[in-house]
Amino acid sequence: MNLAPLALAAALATTAHAADVLRLGLIGLDTSHVTAFTEILHNPEAPDHVPGARVVAAFKGGSPDIPSSINRVEEYTTTLRDKYGVKILDSIEAVCAEVDAVLIESVDGRPHLAQAKAVIAAGKPLYIDKPVAGSLADALEVFRLAEKAGVPVFSSSSLRFAKQTLAVRNGSLGAVQSAETTSPAHLEATHPDLFWYGVHGCESLFTVMGTGCEAVERSTTPDGKIKVSGYWAGGRTGTFTESETYSGLARGEKGEAPIGAFDGYGPLVAAIITFFQTRQPPVTAAETIELFAFMEAADESKRQGGARVTLADVLAKARAARP
Repeated sequence: MNLAPLALAAALATTAHAADVLRLGLIGLDTSHVTAFTEILHNPEAPDHVPGARVVAAFKGGSPDIPSSINRVEEYTTTLRDKYGVKILDSIEAVCAEVDAVLIESVDGRPHLAQAKAVIAAGKPLYIDKPVAGSLADALEVFRLAEKAGVPVFSSSSLRFAKQTLAVRNGSLGAVQSAETTSPAHLEATHPDLFWYGVHGCESLFTVMGTGCEAVERSTTPDGKIKVSGYWAGGRTGTFTESETYSGLARGEKGEAPIGAFDGYGPLVAAIITFFQTRQPPVTAAETIELFAFMEAADESKRQGGARVTLADVLAKARAARP
């Protein structure tokens, strides 16, 4: 029996399979997401394994003025290099030259615009971890540049892809009339209050409520926690409250259901890989911009002593300040 054709067929199959595996680059190695996501992608024994991609290159990044950023870079860099065989490169441009798609993972949102510019210039599909940017003005600019260049981009918290939250998003309750969500909301002085961590609970809120929020009022709970009430068109309402738990409740035409849980990183990583394969963002730029306008309006309401602030006003201000 002539084995040569079989060997050739096997080699071709292996080559085809390898070609189907996306080569990914990471920008910013100062968050546990970089090792968690890589484990999900590289380890077929992981319970939430997502096939189809591997992290092959990375750029360290890190923000010296944020201890929780700069103090973790070397640890995560070492793990990526030594455990997963990721090549550590000296520039974003060098990473882009070796990959099919890029994830900006820098925990600090302030450098995201500059980092995104380099990736967009290289024409690589781009996922930006939360927050999409360090300011609403920068977020607007990221999406403007991506649209102008025709480069697909999306940003999201992992909480958007939790099973119960997605079920409501997809119509399990019919039209949603109101919702409340909670999450931790640790603050970082360099960012608007909710951009740093409250974004998680706010993302859950927007997942079920969708766009159409017109105004925001910020207050505090009796125990001093952040509370933000949003007012949507048509009389719908949504509230985010700072808490130690990830939770929530949505009410719709067909009843009510729990939302806002954290189901791990697997669902988000799966959504990212599908996005890279199809180039179709699972979250629109318009919805992400409105989410960040909601959080910026919460800060503006705080500055105004809890007054109602419109998203139109904060968006106009951000557009005027856009780089």
